[in-house]
Amino acid sequence: MKQQTLAMAADQGAGFEQYRRRTKREDFLDAMNAIVPWAALCAVIEPHYPKAGNGRRPIGLERMLRIHLLQHWFNLADNAVEEALYDITCLRRFVGFHARTVGNFRR
Repeated sequence: MKQQTLAMAADQGAGFEQYRRRTKREDFLDAMNAIVPWAALCAVIEPHYPKAGNGRRPIGLERMLRIHLLQHWFNLADNAVEEALYDITCLRRFVGFHARTVGNFRR
């Protein structure tokens, strides 16, 4: 078994994370999660989004939309948003997954 990292412990709510104060970033992401019409946006984009077939399976549409919006809201480049997903728990929770390579999405 691999040793647990601090990020993994934070995702599981272990340790000091349960006693901390909510950040403005978390409040903003919760508000955007409630306000943005995810299903409607995905329905508009879906006909143009790559389908599974030859090669690597595409990342889920809603996940990529969330990552794209994070890039715009927080002014992050591809590499920066990938690093932010590794480092910041609330961003991973908003996107709905543990950090994976985002750079391949643009290529």
